[in-house]
Amino acid sequence: MLYNAKCQCHCQGEQEVKIMTDNRHSTAHDDIAYMRAMAQEGRQAPLLNGPIMVAAGLIFGVANLAQWAIVSGLVVVDPIVMLWVWLTAGVAFSIALFFLIRRASRKPGFGSTGNRAVGAAWSALGFGIFVMWLSLMAVGFTSRNWELMWAMPSIVATTYGTAWMVSSAFSSQRWMTVVGLISYAGAIACGALIGNPAIYLVFSALMVLTGLVPGLALMREEPAEVI
Repeated sequence: MLYNAKCQCHCQGEQEVKIMTDNRHSTAHDDIAYMRAMAQEGRQAPLLNGPIMVAAGLIFGVANLAQWAIVSGLVVVDPIVMLWVWLTAGVAFSIALFFLIRRASRKPGFGSTGNRAVGAAWSALGFGIFVMWLSLMAVGFTSRNWELMWAMPSIVATTYGTAWMVSSAFSSQRWMTVVGLISYAGAIACGALIGNPAIYLVFSALMVLTGLVPGLALMREEPAEVI
């Protein structure tokens, strides 16, 4: 009797160990499957920031044309108008951004890894651009020297290039790398034109090439369904 009890206990112990081992293997397998599914979802879900890029290209492209008209003397106004041009552009884009994000949130794939990562990258760089603009404005108001503001087109173009490179990495769409390289080339071109009113014409064209056009391309890939 004692021997049978010991054998039964031993067998039960082996079965428990086997069950625990199987559970661990099952859990590990489920974790791997989940990670693969997340990665697959990130690759397959279309990016939903196309309308935002279109809005940025249009709004800031027009703002740069207005800046060029004022700086070149084509339109004679008080220089303070340039500040209002950019404040108006910033407010208009913020309003558009609010509604476009709400629209995107109802689209399939909004919560995918790729869309979250790309959205975070663009948001971070957008805040970075805004803070840099505020910093240069602070320098201008403090020193009464506004020369550093000429560097903003190069700064913005560089950040756009970086964001497009990140988007390309997460979406595996190589054409975004080309857009990123165009942004980098535009940053250098703007740097060579510092002090020349033509810098704003070049940057306006750059907003079309790296904002409006790729934004329209992304919109063509968006799912039509709205949840």
